[in-house]
Amino acid sequence: MSTATTTPAPTAVNTAPTRHRARLLHWWPAAVLVLLAVAPYSALPVPGLLDGPVGSPGSLQLLANCLLFGALATGYDLLLGRTGLLSFGHALYFAAGSYATNMFLLEAGLPFAVAAVLGLCSGALLALVLGSVSLRVTGIGFSMVTLAFAQDGSILVSRNPGGLTGGEEGRAAPAELLPSWLVGIDHTANLYWIALAYLVLTLAVVHRAVRSPTGRVWEGIKENERRVEVLGLKPYGFKLTAFVLAGTLAAAGGLVHLLLTGGSTPQTTTSDFTLSLLVMVVLGGSGTRWGPMVGGILYTWADHRLGDLAGSGAVAGLPAVLRVPLSQPLFLLGVLFVAVVHLLPGGLARLPSRLRRPRKENV
Repeated sequence: MSTATTTPAPTAVNTAPTRHRARLLHWWPAAVLVLLAVAPYSALPVPGLLDGPVGSPGSLQLLANCLLFGALATGYDLLLGRTGLLSFGHALYFAAGSYATNMFLLEAGLPFAVAAVLGLCSGALLALVLGSVSLRVTGIGFSMVTLAFAQDGSILVSRNPGGLTGGEEGRAAPAELLPSWLVGIDHTANLYWIALAYLVLTLAVVHRAVRSPTGRVWEGIKENERRVEVLGLKPYGFKLTAFVLAGTLAAAGGLVHLLLTGGSTPQTTTSDFTLSLLVMVVLGGSGTRWGPMVGGILYTWADHRLGDLAGSGAVAGLPAVLRVPLSQPLFLLGVLFVAVVHLLPGGLARLPSRLRRPRKENV
């Protein structure tokens, strides 16, 4: 008599919670966007993060600047993280959008909408002209050429040719030529929403561009440009496309900055400004979808809040060995940057995956 052996039926794994969690994670950007959109209506205090309630003019101004630079870092990452181009002159196109719009308002007396379109076109055209020259060389040569153009632009602005740039003091935007709903502390919420719209637009454009066939070529150029040439493609045209697109997005950011600050400032023309963008991208995570945005937001917030901390009475009362370094915001930002780079290789965008890894190992 033989004994029949039965194989136990495989246990079904309930994947419903996993799918539900995945759907929730898929919609989190929309939830964050809704929260950001209704922020001006909130009177919620956030001690330590903001000076006043979320919806107060001062807090909205800081949040708007954070959103602006989060978008600007995202656009810059089209060059650094997506195409492998290290440009030291990206600030030039940001400044072009601001200064060109302001000059069309002040000198030509054009309506704001027309001046804004012309300012945006000026930034795009400048990126096309300078990019076509800079991209004739590669590697460190490209970086040095963009740096030279940036230095030339900064010197030109500081020399104030024909009284057009205002020199070291910059030029204030003419309030009488701007729409009334963009002028005054009572309309800070409108400026905040414009900065939010700029962030959403930049994220959408970058995401669409990266997922396009051109974006795949950018990835190939970053990995191995020679291999792209072997496939019969010409990297120069694709790199120029990325350069002009990033420059146009930067010019749009310069226009938003003009509205937020009420004028054009020469600090936005310097290579130091571009270096700040580079720090934002590396801090958040170069080549990732959300990393540059997070890095730009965190850097801008920290720059503001650490500046307040450096000038506070609490720091002034410390011993000299602590007071001297803590009274320098750049020192504090440098320490923060070094800590993140050392503890989180790949930037803040890699943090969720690094947190999930120990859980998987314990399963």
